[in-house]
Amino acid sequence: MAGGKEPIEVRFRLFDGTDIGPSKYDPSTTVSALKEFILARWPQDKEITPKTVNDLKLINAGRILENNRTLAESRVPVGEVPGGVITMHVVVRAPQPDKNSEKQLANSPKQNRCGCTIL
Repeated sequence: MAGGKEPIEVRFRLFDGTDIGPSKYDPSTTVSALKEFILARWPQDKEITPKTVNDLKLINAGRILENNRTLAESRVPVGEVPGGVITMHVVVRAPQPDKNSEKQLANSPKQNRCGCTIL
């Protein structure tokens, strides 16, 4: 490798096992830019669709990647095959309730719950 400047080939594995890519990226590409790439190429037929890059988490070798880190900083060279494709897993965060729905839940009457204790 010429000083780590060779393009890195990455495939993104979605939650249902389908893939986006593989595509080659410069090692200086940020995780945030990778998420934008995923968002732009997200399959339209999926039931769960992220709305922004903040709805996505990228996982490589069991580590959640930070948006401000580069691809080179996020690599885990142990177990990678030289010239091979890196598979990163994509997780979509559950949609966060907005402020209005939180207020409605807080103002709604509490439902009775069972007071049973199992010993």
